[in-house]
Amino acid sequence: MAALLPAEWIKNWEKGGKNEFVQLCRNLSENKSHDNMGFRDIQQALYELAYHVVRGNLKHDQASNVLGDVIEFREDMPSILADVFCILDIETSCLEEKSKRDHFTQLVLACLYLVSDTVLKERLDPETLESLGLIKQSQQFNQKSVKIKTKLFYKQQKFNLLREENEGYAKLIAELGQDLSGNITSDLILENIKSLIGCFNLDPNRVLDIILEVYECRPEYDDFFVPLIESYMYMCEPQTLCHILGFKFKFYQDPSGETPSSLYRVAAVLLQHNLIDLEDLYVHLLPGDNAITEEHKREIVEAKQIVRKLTMVVLSSEKTEEKEKEKEKEEEKTEKPPDNQKLGLLEALLKIGDWQHAQSIMDQMPPFYATSHKSIAIALCQLVHVTIEPLYRRVGVPKGAKGSPISALPNKRAPKQADSFEDLRKEVFNMLCYLGPHLSHDPILFAKVVRLGKAFMKEFQSDGSKQEDKEKMEILFSCLLSITDQVLLPSLSLMDCNACMSEELWGMFKTFPYQYRYRLYGQWKNETYNSHPLLVKVKAQTIDRAKYIMKRLTKENVKPSGRQIGKLSHSNPTILFDYILSQIQKYDNLITPVVDSLKYLTSLNYDVLAYCIIEALANPEKERMKHDDTTISSWLQSLASFCGAVFRKYPIELAGLLQYVANQLKAGKSFDLLILKEVVQKMAGIEITEEMTMEQLEAMTGGEQLKAEGGYFGQIRNTKKSSQRLKDALLDHDLALPLCLLMAQQRNGVIFQEGGEKHLKLVGKLYDQCHDTLVQFGGFLASNLSTEDYIKRVPSIDVLCNEFHTPHDAAFFLSRPMYAHHISSKYDELKKAEKGNKQQHKVHKYITSCELVMAPVHDAVISLHLPKVWDDISPQFYATFWSLTMYDLAVPHSSYDREVNKLKVQMKAIDDNQEMPPNKKKKEKERCTALQDKLLEEEKKQLEHVQRVLQRLKLEKDNWLLAKSTKNETITKFLQLCIFPRCIFSAIDAVYCAHFVELVHQQKTPNFSTLLCYDRECGNYPGFLTILRATGFDGGNKADQLDYENFRHVVHKWHYKLTKASVHCLETGEYTHIRNILIVLTKILPWYPKVLNLGQALERRVHKICQEEKEKRPDLYALAMGYSGQLKSRKPFMIPENEFHHKDPPARNAVAATVQNGPGGAGMPTSLTINTVRLEESTTEETDKLKEKSQGVVKVINKAVNATPKVTTSNGNSASNSKIIKEKDDKEKSGKEKDKEKKDKTPAAIPEMKALGKDGKDKPKEERANKDDKAREIKEKTPKSDKEKEKVKKEEKASKEEKSKTVVTIIESKSTAEKEREKEPSRERDVAKEMKSKENAKGVEKVPVAGSLKSPVPRSETSESEREQKRRKVDTHSSPSHSSTVKDNLNELKDSSAKHYINHTTPTLSKSKEREVDKKDLDKSRERSREREKKDEKDRKDRKRDHSNSDREVPQDSTKRRKEENGTTGSSKHSKSESPSDSPRLNEKEKEKNKSKSSGKEKGDSIKAEKMEKSSSGSKKESRHDKEKTEKKEKRDSTGGKEEKKHHKSSDKHR
Repeated sequence: MAALLPAEWIKNWEKGGKNEFVQLCRNLSENKSHDNMGFRDIQQALYELAYHVVRGNLKHDQASNVLGDVIEFREDMPSILADVFCILDIETSCLEEKSKRDHFTQLVLACLYLVSDTVLKERLDPETLESLGLIKQSQQFNQKSVKIKTKLFYKQQKFNLLREENEGYAKLIAELGQDLSGNITSDLILENIKSLIGCFNLDPNRVLDIILEVYECRPEYDDFFVPLIESYMYMCEPQTLCHILGFKFKFYQDPSGETPSSLYRVAAVLLQHNLIDLEDLYVHLLPGDNAITEEHKREIVEAKQIVRKLTMVVLSSEKTEEKEKEKEKEEEKTEKPPDNQKLGLLEALLKIGDWQHAQSIMDQMPPFYATSHKSIAIALCQLVHVTIEPLYRRVGVPKGAKGSPISALPNKRAPKQADSFEDLRKEVFNMLCYLGPHLSHDPILFAKVVRLGKAFMKEFQSDGSKQEDKEKMEILFSCLLSITDQVLLPSLSLMDCNACMSEELWGMFKTFPYQYRYRLYGQWKNETYNSHPLLVKVKAQTIDRAKYIMKRLTKENVKPSGRQIGKLSHSNPTILFDYILSQIQKYDNLITPVVDSLKYLTSLNYDVLAYCIIEALANPEKERMKHDDTTISSWLQSLASFCGAVFRKYPIELAGLLQYVANQLKAGKSFDLLILKEVVQKMAGIEITEEMTMEQLEAMTGGEQLKAEGGYFGQIRNTKKSSQRLKDALLDHDLALPLCLLMAQQRNGVIFQEGGEKHLKLVGKLYDQCHDTLVQFGGFLASNLSTEDYIKRVPSIDVLCNEFHTPHDAAFFLSRPMYAHHISSKYDELKKAEKGNKQQHKVHKYITSCELVMAPVHDAVISLHLPKVWDDISPQFYATFWSLTMYDLAVPHSSYDREVNKLKVQMKAIDDNQEMPPNKKKKEKERCTALQDKLLEEEKKQLEHVQRVLQRLKLEKDNWLLAKSTKNETITKFLQLCIFPRCIFSAIDAVYCAHFVELVHQQKTPNFSTLLCYDRECGNYPGFLTILRATGFDGGNKADQLDYENFRHVVHKWHYKLTKASVHCLETGEYTHIRNILIVLTKILPWYPKVLNLGQALERRVHKICQEEKEKRPDLYALAMGYSGQLKSRKPFMIPENEFHHKDPPARNAVAATVQNGPGGAGMPTSLTINTVRLEESTTEETDKLKEKSQGVVKVINKAVNATPKVTTSNGNSASNSKIIKEKDDKEKSGKEKDKEKKDKTPAAIPEMKALGKDGKDKPKEERANKDDKAREIKEKTPKSDKEKEKVKKEEKASKEEKSKTVVTIIESKSTAEKEREKEPSRERDVAKEMKSKENAKGVEKVPVAGSLKSPVPRSETSESEREQKRRKVDTHSSPSHSSTVKDNLNELKDSSAKHYINHTTPTLSKSKEREVDKKDLDKSRERSREREKKDEKDRKDRKRDHSNSDREVPQDSTKRRKEENGTTGSSKHSKSESPSDSPRLNEKEKEKNKSKSSGKEKGDSIKAEKMEKSSSGSKKESRHDKEKTEKKEKRDSTGGKEEKKHHKSSDKHR
């Protein structure tokens, strides 16, 4: 601080300093005389002056003089001066320099006249006073002052004990306790109190204490006491009241003390009126906050221990010890806990409605600690009751309920009551959040809150509010969700089972979208239970109880157990269902009892169950496959099954589950389709089974009622309600079409998205599941959706296929019901419009409605395929085929009759039942009668419908098949685009395809060749095949084009093809191939095999599979065993081949040779073998037919080759290895050497050579190659056939002469080298023939390969021939493997032929003679082949002129097939080593075989020569059929037929 007295003033004091100082003091005094700053400045000025005196700069008399002048400036100047002296007194007394002290004393003495003695005595030290002479002795002065202080401060003037001044206090209590009802006010009483205090010297603090005591006793007089205390407090210090209350609370803090509620109330009221601060009072209360936190933590730990005890498995000996310990602990706990004053105050605050202070107390405690005390929870609930009362009365009270109104608090400072939903946000939601799970203490308030929520949701969901209001409502809605999550659901968990609360809550919940509900359930299940010690305990107890119930649940005690489950579920559904579902996943036998026991649940619980199921399904920790990765996990299967049962039986919302399945499909996972499949099956009664009986299949072609009665295994009744529920769920959430499309897309995606590392078996299962579910789901929609629903939801067929990329079969499957619905509704409209009743009118109207509905479909389908397709089949035909169903084509009368008869039997049984009560009898009979009537009505309706449809088809048929290219091409398209895709779609579709083909046949549709169609049919589709066989054996329906005997040949051919394909599939070792062929074979067992040797071949293969798969793949083993048993039972009905189709008995001496030469590594069919034998005598015609039979076999095999390249290497060896003996090795070696020789001789024919080296498959090749020529020549040059017959006769004579010459000694055994030499000439012959057949093949028209059905685009000739060669290579190479297929068929044959050998062998020539004969034969055959080539050349040129490219492509199939056949089915001369069928006989019959070899060869040669001649003239039925299509010359049909008959006769004569 700057000095106010400059040093110059002191130096020049007398001159001007004195005057300056006086002026300074005057200025300071005048400037704001009372200002604090002015006071300090004067103090400083005086102090500095005095200090200069003490230091000796100024004389004391000079100072005293100037002070005398200054003293008048201010009234308090003496006091200021005294203060300055006091400070200097202290400062100088500390100094060691005595002079300064003296200067100070002199200054004070000089100034005594300015300051009074009393002031100095008050301020200066007694020692200083003594030195100044103001007092005599300092000691005495001290004693005197002590006495005065004691008298002043410690002698009682006021009385604070009642007994000290009992009159005054008595009067005070009388004043406060008087009747206050009159016009007595607090001010009046206050004046009286003041008088009493003054008169009786009462202690004011004690008076305040008594006022509080009286207030405690008279709580109803708030309005009197609060203002009284408030006025009284003006006379006291502010802290007094708080201290007095604090002392009162402390008084009760003994362990035994209990604070009275009245004190809490008084404190609460004073807090509410802000007469005291909460912070000031809070510190006086016990227990401390630390103690509260500790207690809270301890509770949590205890709760966890209880949980651990409940979940632990305790042995019985330990149990008793545990119980004793628990008892001791409980005894300790029973000691009363110390009083919690903070909670007491909190309760009082809540009761009077002081929410602000209550809230701040709760904030200082752990969450929910305060409300976990029942009294506080109830107090808070009461406050909420009061706050929501007006709003609840307005919107919440249910109709017809009176309710008990709650009066508002008298307290004006209580929270404002809520009149609108917006008001709830201010206080009520907050209060509820502090309550948390403890709202459970007040179920009535719970119900009120829920009802308010319901009313809010009603308002929230109604439209028409402003944008601002909407935003507010959104906020309120989110608050409501939070309250539900934090308060309502946890409170429900703590309530004792209260079903009404659960239902009440559902009333609000059902207004939430399921996404919100499931979110709430998820929080409740996974988070809420961990947030509070009480809930932790409840969870453990619920699980414990659930375990107890589930252990005892059986089918017998479903009711009592169900009641227990219901009781437990009202409060804690999530925990209970979680446990139940975990049990179901482990033990699927629990499903039925659990489903039955769930009938006592509330709606909310059913909804929670749906959520729990979805959560269990989506559990990421669970594997959806079993460990072997080939089957879907059993837990998933159990859950799916449970889903179906529970959703059908109880009204549970399905939307969430369906959406879950859809989401899984979107993510490319099809496992969960299992759930949809089960749900649809159980809820709609639509069953999808792999194994449908024929009766069921038949029933499925009828109406809805017939399907329900006879179409399924499980008779699921009363599905009307459940299927309606399922339909509503699908439509309300727009899931019907998305699910269909997702399934259709997923079906094709399974292999790519879910294939990968997964086992083939599993991928197959998933594909099937996807497909089955699609079929089932589509069926459900078809029978349940109305026309409007369908048309609104399903887009047109072109949009489905092109935009949604739905496969065509699925797209039509989905659209088909729409067309049917649409046509019938249009038809009904037209019927109503005109009342014409004639049948013709009706049909006409029906056709009109069809045209109206189908015209846009015809246009739409054009975009589905290339324009080329519509050259052969019309869009109308395509759409008609895909839009009709079995229901439209035929009425299953037998099925209707069967069901009606069942009902009659049922009615009779009801009549006979004596125990059934009469009213039940009546009901059942009525039900049966109604059903019967429905079925008959349905049958009649279907009959009319079918007649209308057939009329429509009759009119349409002429425009169906346009055949702009060729008949063959048309059939290809028909099979490729219609039959194949549809007949694998479902069993019923397969039946439809067969019926449709038959229908098209019966309608005599132009350009449709039934035989071609059946012949091209690949035959691996069970339903189709079944019908095919059934119609086939009637033999009538193709008689107009084919005579019976030829028809029998054709059927034999089909049987043979089937055997070939089946054996191949059985030998692949591939799971899918084996499974599929076994399923097919089981299905067609009544019609196939009919031929004994084919049946035996199959039986051996199946037996082999039974042995191999027993340990490896039990499911295949089961299938194989099943089939094997059934096959054995059919054996008596099989017939030998010669009875199956007409054949002449074979010439005995020829049998030996031919069979010996070629029984077959190439798997040549038995029929062929025998026929080759018969060639000498039989007509050319018959041999050709037989050749034709073998023709189709390759087709099936080619498919197999293309599909499974693996096969080629494995099977041939595996099949033969097991049986073949040492001799095989020698023969194989010799075969290889021959190969080499051949390659050297004829490099041009390498592909064929390889084949010959292996199998020597040459005969049929030559036959095939010449077939076309035969047919043509018959038609063109009939006379030629007679000449050729003469040639044939000559040939036969020559061959007989040769045979007679060959009497030479038999060589018993030959070395391998000799055999080789012996076989060489025949090889040369083969080569020659091979070349010749190759030439012929070029001349023949080209036919598409079985595999290339899909590409209708023509290719150039050159590329065709190249591909043929490649194809031939593949076929000939792979032939040994395939050929093993029918090898076994020949075993029996060999037995018989061996016998013939013994009787009829002719002695062989010596080697040199043999060779000469061979050479002659070879020369002859070469000459013939040259002639043939020339003829072929001419024919080829003619044909090129005749036909276009597309024509060329179609017939290519047959030649290729023939060529392949030549590779596969020809008899092999030297491949005994390849054929397992030979090997068992090799040792026994070796000598005979060796003997007969040379003679056999010669005979074979002569036969071949004859064959070559015959082939130019003979005719054949089936390939002629093909030729007709390719050449479009139907005239030839009749002429060819006649010629054949002539041949037949002449050849018989010849024979």
